[in-house]
Amino acid sequence: MSCKTKREADLEYLLEGRVFDGQSLHENWIVRIDSITGKIVGSGERGSIEEKRGQKIIEQRDTTILPGLIDTHVHFFGSIGSGINEWATTPDALAVLRSVSDLHRLLRAGFTSVRELGTKSGVFLAKAAEEGHFESPRIISCSRALAQTGGDDDPPSYPLEIGQALASYSYFCDGPWECRRAVRKVVRDGGKVVKLYASGGFAQGGKVRLQFTTEEIRAIVDEAHRSGIKVAAHAYGEEALLNAINAGVDSIEHGLGLTPKTARIIKDRGIFYVPTLVTYRKLKPSTNTAREKMIARHFREDMELAKRYSLKVTMGSDIVGDENRPHGRNYEEIAEEAQFLGNREALVAATSRAAECLDLPMVGRIREGFEADVIIVRGNPLKDVEALAPEKVLHVFKSGKLTSNS
Repeated sequence: MSCKTKREADLEYLLEGRVFDGQSLHENWIVRIDSITGKIVGSGERGSIEEKRGQKIIEQRDTTILPGLIDTHVHFFGSIGSGINEWATTPDALAVLRSVSDLHRLLRAGFTSVRELGTKSGVFLAKAAEEGHFESPRIISCSRALAQTGGDDDPPSYPLEIGQALASYSYFCDGPWECRRAVRKVVRDGGKVVKLYASGGFAQGGKVRLQFTTEEIRAIVDEAHRSGIKVAAHAYGEEALLNAINAGVDSIEHGLGLTPKTARIIKDRGIFYVPTLVTYRKLKPSTNTAREKMIARHFREDMELAKRYSLKVTMGSDIVGDENRPHGRNYEEIAEEAQFLGNREALVAATSRAAECLDLPMVGRIREGFEADVIIVRGNPLKDVEALAPEKVLHVFKSGKLTSNS
């Protein structure tokens, strides 16, 4: 935890300079933060905000003030190697301890909120962070993902009961009523979102495996919405996408194989689209040619369709915390999306739109009355997205408190 004194913790901060408010860029602005309430208590043009005695003024040349970044798709597996067997067999305690370090890195890199979509102990990390045991981004956890028996999260090299017990980051369910019960278990755990698999990844030969029927997905969505929480669907391929969007999910994760038909429905229904580009950029080349073609298409046709239909593209990296996809440089997903959408739209995707996706109405913008999740970076990310790189992050405020690395 932070070692700041009470005097330091009770300061009001006055930030001066260039501001991206979650939608638009403003020059010569002032943002006032009350660290006691954790709120932004004023923002506007220089001279419009009264300066008070005792305020700590932060003004640095060629910096940008913006809302804390939000990653809507992460995992905290706490493993060194990649793959289901590594994730399943890493001891729980070791996974948690490694994940606390990952959360520190994320916060220092300017990420003040994350959505965790299935790990062994994400919901417990969320509770501990909320209780203030360590500095961390705000964590919106699904507790465990929902998967079908024999699906991608069910390791086939073990007997059924052992495999499903090892893959403790998923609840396995088959049929509508088991699926409803699994949602109720997520809610009982304290999960704030439901994550399901409408498809797997790539089977041998490159064919995408469908998972969960539309009937099962509808049961999951209905039960989750009855409990007031959203549903995120992992989906590859047109059939899985149609199953998920016709069942009423709130966000499509990955979304490989987008078509004009599916893009049009996603647009009409206001579903969020989370392409997780950086995770495919980091995958090692495969001899599976069908997989390679689908991934290459994701960087061309899928993103072109997302832009053409003005989908609500949202920043989500699918970084898992292993040696290939370590936490801390999650901003690289923003850089990937910026290549297709432009820097401003990519910043919206990582701030105000990401907050909307996560159902955080008072986060993701710099506006009076909003939560004071605010970062200051060296440079102007609307001109050069590399200004969001961790080494360029100068100060991080989480709920009005200046984090210990700032």
